[in-house]
Amino acid sequence: MLQKILAFPVEDQIFYAVLVFSWTVYIWEAYLAYRQRKVYRTTMHVPTELGKIMDSETFEKSRLYQLDKSNFGFWSGLYSETEGTLILLLGGIPFLWKMSGNLTAHFGFGPEYEISHSLVFLMLATLFSAFTGLPWSLYNTFVIEEKHGFNQQTLGFFLKDAVKKFAVTQCILLPVTSLLLYIIKIGGDYFFIYAWLFTLAVSLILVTIYADYIAPLFDKFTPLPDGELKSDIESMSKSINFPLTKVYVVEGSKRSSHSNAYFYGFFKNKRIVLFDTLLEDYSPLNNAGGTESATGEENQGAGNESKPKNKKQGCSNHEVLAVLGHELGHWKLGHTVKNIVISQMNSFLCFFLFAVLIGRKELFMAFGFHDSQPTLIGLMIIFQFIFSPYNELLSFCLTVLSRRFEFQADAFARNMGRSSELYSALIKLNKDNLGFPVADWLFSTWHYSHPPLLERLRALTGPKQD
Repeated sequence: MLQKILAFPVEDQIFYAVLVFSWTVYIWEAYLAYRQRKVYRTTMHVPTELGKIMDSETFEKSRLYQLDKSNFGFWSGLYSETEGTLILLLGGIPFLWKMSGNLTAHFGFGPEYEISHSLVFLMLATLFSAFTGLPWSLYNTFVIEEKHGFNQQTLGFFLKDAVKKFAVTQCILLPVTSLLLYIIKIGGDYFFIYAWLFTLAVSLILVTIYADYIAPLFDKFTPLPDGELKSDIESMSKSINFPLTKVYVVEGSKRSSHSNAYFYGFFKNKRIVLFDTLLEDYSPLNNAGGTESATGEENQGAGNESKPKNKKQGCSNHEVLAVLGHELGHWKLGHTVKNIVISQMNSFLCFFLFAVLIGRKELFMAFGFHDSQPTLIGLMIIFQFIFSPYNELLSFCLTVLSRRFEFQADAFARNMGRSSELYSALIKLNKDNLGFPVADWLFSTWHYSHPPLLERLRALTGPKQD
């Protein structure tokens, strides 16, 4: 059998190796998801060790939510894998490239205008992807997220948002791609260095301008009003020399009731962003039905039937500070810088290997390009298909590293004296987001970039470690 395979032309060996590896990864992922779904189906009652931190009603809601998400992930993953395979088998990539060439020729651009040709191809490819992915996105938002109480969007808002995202993506993607292709064309033997430096510059610029100029196109950002929370955030930042300049609250509740918080910015210009759903005093869900925001745990009694099911969503001010202590721990411990360094080392390596492989005609022939070797197609083939085994290994290693960083950030918040507040915040956020606290060990090892809830809680209450 092996001899027959080796008797195939090199380009056929490459093509079928790509397909076999792609389906191997899919089957592996499907097996892991099956193991986790088995946990969702069989774990019907709150485990004894979780009895004090999760009630049976929340446990059942999270179980059903995660089971629905897992089933959806199976079918959407199967569709995606099947679609990708059919595109390759039916020559979808060279067909779209030819169609793009016909369009550019219609406007007077001949084969020598490869960059223009490439941009039309890229726009058509992303448009195709947007249309084929739209039904899945609609189902996920308006069936699964709606069913479990997370979706806050109307259909009109969703579609308007999708069009806006596509337009903004094209406004960034097309100019960046054209410049990258131009650099590769004129860069000579060391083009991979210039291409890497260019992508580094673009990534730094995007990180810098995203929250100030891009994110506000989709969400409303307002400065956190003066008060106890803002003063405490500023004091905590100052205590660890975090160069905080502004604190924003983003209106995430108009899309979803999921919570989040992050910081951004370079050098002496750091900003913190808090989702309104993270803040007990700001979450619109706590004011549903005209009720006032709750101010204490005792106000969530069974006697007040006018309050909504999601009453008390979000965290108290002290718990928000603990969550931010964790996030600032990532900064203080250099996790952000380390991730950037790893990302850029990987980027440089990939561009170097691309420079080595781009001259191999059999790579292009494997995917139906017998008469030309377009640079954009080379980037797609090498980065997406040829590097796929390396990308899978790297992804797993980064997942392991991320879990280590999360434990370290939790320990940092604990050393700031915020252990109990972070403990209660993690429980609240798990409840608000319907996270399921029981996981199959193999699924967790492969997929969880954040440690499971129980592991984080045990680390917060166990003996201190350096």
